[in-house]
Amino acid sequence: MFNKVERLISSRNLKPKKKEGFLKVISIFSFLGIMLGVAILIIVMSVMNGFRNDLTNKIIGFNPHIVIKPYSSDIDQSFKLKLKREYQFFKITETFGGEAVVVNNDLVKGVFVKGINKKSENIKSIENNLIDGNLQDFEVGKIILGKQLAINLGVVVGDSINLMSSAFISTPMGGLPMQESFEIVAVFSSGFYEFDQGVVFLNLNDSLSFFDKTEKDLNLEIKLDDPLKADFYKKKIEVINENYYVYSWTDLNKSFFAALKLERNIMFIILTLIIIVAAFNIISGLTILIKNKTKEIAIFKTLGLSNQSITKSFFLTGFTIGFLASIAGVIFGVIFSFYIEDIRFFISSTFNLEIFPEDIYYLDKLPSEINPISILIIFLFSIIVTAVASFFPAKAVSKMDTIKALKYE
Repeated sequence: MFNKVERLISSRNLKPKKKEGFLKVISIFSFLGIMLGVAILIIVMSVMNGFRNDLTNKIIGFNPHIVIKPYSSDIDQSFKLKLKREYQFFKITETFGGEAVVVNNDLVKGVFVKGINKKSENIKSIENNLIDGNLQDFEVGKIILGKQLAINLGVVVGDSINLMSSAFISTPMGGLPMQESFEIVAVFSSGFYEFDQGVVFLNLNDSLSFFDKTEKDLNLEIKLDDPLKADFYKKKIEVINENYYVYSWTDLNKSFFAALKLERNIMFIILTLIIIVAAFNIISGLTILIKNKTKEIAIFKTLGLSNQSITKSFFLTGFTIGFLASIAGVIFGVIFSFYIEDIRFFISSTFNLEIFPEDIYYLDKLPSEINPISILIIFLFSIIVTAVASFFPAKAVSKMDTIKALKYE
């Protein structure tokens, strides 16, 4: 593609003379700009991918993959039996949930109360993330809290807390919210901050009486071996009976994941501008280089070197800077992404800075997932931008007048 002469001229251009110090500075800035642009883009995309996948895993792990709620009528037994018969791999659980308020001394906190059976799939998820207590004691009158909620309320296993229901009881003074006391038997930590501070679990019978509901109001929750097929089976269930609300885990979190995707795309667009701006330095550098080498270019032409060869040699100069910078950016970005949690912890502990706070980002660590396809796309984008930035100044060489160039001082 490039002959020996073209490579030799390009090599000489990459080593500016002492009097061309300004040109050297531009080349260095071009290299650093593209390298940092590529590296930052890889780091941000890796964190965004890790953030999305970690949250997805947390949501899938602690939440049902499909939820069936009664609409005009309660969920009858024939429907449940048909589901179990046609889809034997469905892990079906009866649950009920509602909004409530936790009251402990002077502290008040809104929570979502979920009633579950002791032998349900939900218990298995809690058991895998249990940090204190014993689930064998999870009976009537008991409650399970998330780690963050327990910290906020200042309670531990064995303490009791009061729950205030949205259901009302009649008293001589009028309707008052139902209030009951429950003993804490276990504390879990999902690593999902919002979940750990906003969800509590009651025995299924407790939840029905607490909200003044009956078994007719129960929901069905389904866990799948492959959560990614939730939407497929949701449509199958809707065909069996159209009188129930059917939601997949993607439906229940649609706005959340849409916001994540939008943020990821916006970040990608903004950060690609860094690479484009850095590429303009290549244009500036090559333009100045060609101006400085005007007489030398004219001599090459008089010696019989074609316009195409000279153009290619200057193109190779700019492209080499961009290519090497892109490779350096990929290496730096991948290494930084791989150790990003260690780096975050070091900076936080050394300078006493709170980076990636749990209450804002919902996770207890800075996630990162290195995606080879994303890295390849970023690398190719950088190479293309560099090639375009190198082409136009180099092309100007072919339009240069040889006689005028020889007279250039």
